[in-house]
Amino acid sequence: MKYEVVIGLEVHVEMLTKCKLFCSCPNRFVAEPNVNTCPVCLGFPGALPQMSREALQQALTASVALNCDIALYSYFDRKNYFYPDMPKGYQISQYYIPLGSNGYLEIDDDRGDYKRIGIGRVHMEEDAGKLVHEGGGMAGGSSMVDYNRAGVPLIEIVSKPDLSSPGEARRYLEKLKSIMQYSGVSDCKMEEGSLRCDANVSLREPGEKQLGIKTELKNMNSFRAVEKSLAHEIERQAGILNSGDIVATQTLRWDEDSQETIVMRGKLEADDYRCFADPELAPIELSGVEVEKARQSLPEMADKRAGRFVEEYGLPEYDAGVLTASRCLADYFESCLQLFNKPKEVSNWVMGELSAHLNNAGVEADQASFAPEDMAELLKMINNQEISGKIAKEVLDKAFKGGKKPRQVVEEEGLLQISDQSELETIVERVISDNSDTVESYRGGKSKALGHLVGQVMRETRGKANPQLVNELLVKKIDG
Repeated sequence: MKYEVVIGLEVHVEMLTKCKLFCSCPNRFVAEPNVNTCPVCLGFPGALPQMSREALQQALTASVALNCDIALYSYFDRKNYFYPDMPKGYQISQYYIPLGSNGYLEIDDDRGDYKRIGIGRVHMEEDAGKLVHEGGGMAGGSSMVDYNRAGVPLIEIVSKPDLSSPGEARRYLEKLKSIMQYSGVSDCKMEEGSLRCDANVSLREPGEKQLGIKTELKNMNSFRAVEKSLAHEIERQAGILNSGDIVATQTLRWDEDSQETIVMRGKLEADDYRCFADPELAPIELSGVEVEKARQSLPEMADKRAGRFVEEYGLPEYDAGVLTASRCLADYFESCLQLFNKPKEVSNWVMGELSAHLNNAGVEADQASFAPEDMAELLKMINNQEISGKIAKEVLDKAFKGGKKPRQVVEEEGLLQISDQSELETIVERVISDNSDTVESYRGGKSKALGHLVGQVMRETRGKANPQLVNELLVKKIDG
């Protein structure tokens, strides 16, 4: 492409607090609409907000984790606009003085080199409600409002326009998600709306200093959707510029069905919100001691943990990177390791079979019924030659889906490994007799033929035969 791509991301992260930002309503995801509401978050006249200290602490934690400068004095503003999901007619946010500013995080660029992405601001704000459309919604059906989410504490993290490709944008989001999860600020579940992303994208001639006309992308509910929608929008803008036209300043949404961006509206300028300081909320004053305490209280982050996994457990860098990308997965690995201290074996199963089941089920490691002690029990059975690796995969599948213990599955299904030599000798002799051509091939120097014979024995025993013993018996019977 002959144009330089410039991308900035605005990410809303829902904080893991017990209550909403300005009232005592519980901050939890529920299916039944309008049950977590009160006069404050519904915007009733005379209902006075009071800031959650827990939310402030988590916002501070997020800001120091993103290497931000911290404003020791800040306050809340009213961002005025009308929309049915905003009960007060304004949103309480931090417009003029954000809690955190001038931060950064580091990612790999498209060449695999480290690249620092600037964080322009991190500020607190309350969430809006949610519109639920039925029968076509505003286009002829009905629209209802669920205010459970109204007043939920958010931090908005605004990157600087330092991202140069859809791939970099995705890696930025993955890194940001990791930092928020490790710091305990958010679970970042996009399917529940606890991490939402808008993107600003523009194109300019290579070497040009001034930014091109940008468009805003919304409705991207996965990292994959962010990457695909940015790629589509870049191609669309390039086509407009190539034809000699000018890109319009618009807000677009990504349509997953048609795989294209669709215009929603012309983009508002910031002045249209008429922001002013909220007169009902006291300013936020922090001390340098509080900020330093928050910085010193940060837990071990993914990069440092990955280095420890390499040094302490002898894992390859690739394994360490995959395991620590998710805090839940890394915690699962270390919990399992306390019960079965063979790091590489645990790593292989957690990264492979377990992760595949987690992805298919759409859950994190800490949400699965197959706990670390279950994985340790499974691996011990393999190590003790009670079951083979092939049978273990079957056991994991049934235990994961059925909520049973691995040993319970083995006993109920009769899957214990056959290591009785006399029992296996009978089967081996029958396989040798039934596969004389393969036996002659092996005797003729074709070593791969032995693998075929082993497979026949394993098939007859439904994978339960001890493969090492089968190999020994076949070689002994054929060469003897």
